[in-house]
Amino acid sequence: MSLLEQINSPGDLKKIPRKTLPGLAEEIREFILKTVSEKGGHLGASLGTVELTIALHTCFDAPRDRLVWDTGHQAYPHKILTGRRDVFSTLRQHGGISGFLSRSESPYDTFGAGHAGTSISAALGMVEARDQKKEKHHVIAIIGDGSMTAGMAYEALNHAGALKRNLIVILNDNDMSISENVGAFSAYLNRILSGRLYTKVRNETATLLKNIPKIGDSVLKVALRAEESVKGMIVPGLLFEELGFQYFGPIDGHRIDHLLTTFDNIKNLNGPILLHVVTKKGKGYAPAEADPASYHGTPAFDLSTGQAKKKSGKNPPAYTAVFSKSLIQLAKKDKNIVAITAAMPAGTGLNKFAEVFPERFYDVGISEQHAVTMAAGMAADGLRPVVAIYSTFLQRGFDQIVHDVALQKLPVVFCLDRAGLVGEDGATHAGVFDIAYLKGIPNMILMSPKDENELQLMLATALQLNQPVAIRYPRGAGIGVSLDQELKTLPIGQGEIVMGDLEKKWDVAMIAIGHMVYPAQAAALALKEKGLAAGVVNARFAKPIDRKLLVSIAKHCKKIVTLEEHALSGGFGESVISILEEEQNSGNIPSVLVRRLGLPDVFIEHGSQKRLRQDFGLDAAGIAQFVTRFAEPSSESKRLLSKTIVAKPTRVKIV
Repeated sequence: MSLLEQINSPGDLKKIPRKTLPGLAEEIREFILKTVSEKGGHLGASLGTVELTIALHTCFDAPRDRLVWDTGHQAYPHKILTGRRDVFSTLRQHGGISGFLSRSESPYDTFGAGHAGTSISAALGMVEARDQKKEKHHVIAIIGDGSMTAGMAYEALNHAGALKRNLIVILNDNDMSISENVGAFSAYLNRILSGRLYTKVRNETATLLKNIPKIGDSVLKVALRAEESVKGMIVPGLLFEELGFQYFGPIDGHRIDHLLTTFDNIKNLNGPILLHVVTKKGKGYAPAEADPASYHGTPAFDLSTGQAKKKSGKNPPAYTAVFSKSLIQLAKKDKNIVAITAAMPAGTGLNKFAEVFPERFYDVGISEQHAVTMAAGMAADGLRPVVAIYSTFLQRGFDQIVHDVALQKLPVVFCLDRAGLVGEDGATHAGVFDIAYLKGIPNMILMSPKDENELQLMLATALQLNQPVAIRYPRGAGIGVSLDQELKTLPIGQGEIVMGDLEKKWDVAMIAIGHMVYPAQAAALALKEKGLAAGVVNARFAKPIDRKLLVSIAKHCKKIVTLEEHALSGGFGESVISILEEEQNSGNIPSVLVRRLGLPDVFIEHGSQKRLRQDFGLDAAGIAQFVTRFAEPSSESKRLLSKTIVAKPTRVKIV
């Protein structure tokens, strides 16, 4: 039986002789590689934290001791060692375990995390809860160097240093490289600095100097400055010391013996402590070590070559690729166009823009708030900034969008990649709230393309407007339509009828936005075979909505269905109903029945986009079934419909 097969909990890990732990690390690495190569996932960071995770679970007593991981990218070894080895093959699959941390999944996941920069704040909250309740356990935050670019992390460090509570922060630095000599000396130094003898001598010396009459405090300050100057020549810890932390490091994060010794020492120290651990992203797998960016998050790949497994057939270009190509095309004609992202140049496609216009590209790190306000400053002085951030991450810059951009009516273009269902990344990454959090902001225009060609036209349109604009588009491949060579602009707030003729009778009108347009068209064809005439409208704009077109439809058709890959609460359908209510109350249109199809008031868990769309009825078959029940209700359906009529004076009936 292998070492890994003997471990079903951290308790089992503690029974294994420490000298055998390097062998366990190699088994875990192979186990992760096998699973991720078959299923896809976040590989590089987790390969780099194997030894660190083993040492943490060996030296500390989780879940009594709280391990607070910053995002789940680095936590696959943690999942494997905490009872999820046997289900690890279900990683990020529908009904399987999450790729991130989840409190509902395991008591060892002390805090859910899919967005970066949260661990130190959460850990400090747990420290205060521990001390308020007079409990005795350790709290350890493990944060990557990328997450340390988040302003929230420094806010938490500043507060923790001021409170002086017992808190351990581990900085997992998988980007900095240190030479062998510096690394060896630093490891030796920190085993001494974190040891009990040094700590005892340091504290007793401080007490002795402090008690010297009249000059004690001054002498102590001189001694501390001397100590810090020596440490500062060797280790980059002065910033953290100034914030109130005892700093140790950097140490080699792949030397289990060094990690174990240091953890055994620092857990006996008081006050806030920061341990700087250097790891190698992709450790143990040559392709990932050579190209860590590509193996941060990866689809299934051939383990022997590192090449992604190709899908059969020719796929249309991804929305991300079309966005990137279009932006470059537009930027060649307008030197004022600049691009900003928050630590996602490859994910948003802006890495291609950076290759062509390096001086006009800005990656601000995991700092969405800063990205938004920096763009506002650029726009205030005449540039045309395009801010490309995933829908779910732009939530973090909401106040800046309101206060710094929209209130001042500055022409910043927000490109929200991964809007809607994102698949295997799950609840933390699903972009299903952006219409709700953007449509209520004055001066904001909100678009969503039906296909990749419309995306490039919307981008061209947005860059001609003198106000804030947001464009939301889905993850994955486009529809496969041809792309216009000339990027013409679209009329603002104007939708289009893409199937059906208002001169002919419609049994139902389907008003779809974004990704839902093509499934609605496919559903309309299926309904036609059943004898139901369904018109399909591409709304294009979630704000402003084409009021004139809505009025025309309402006069022509008594049943309307809105379709959106977004939460129904606060979504596109609510805006449609609001406009229809206003028009009915003004006597401009007759009564109509309206039903909304979208996502319910739940967080959407992981699974393939195709499977999730099937589950929520957002594919062609689900739409056809939904519309059929609405257009030709059974007696039971009629009874239910009669109970859901909106109260007077509104005559829109929401079913």
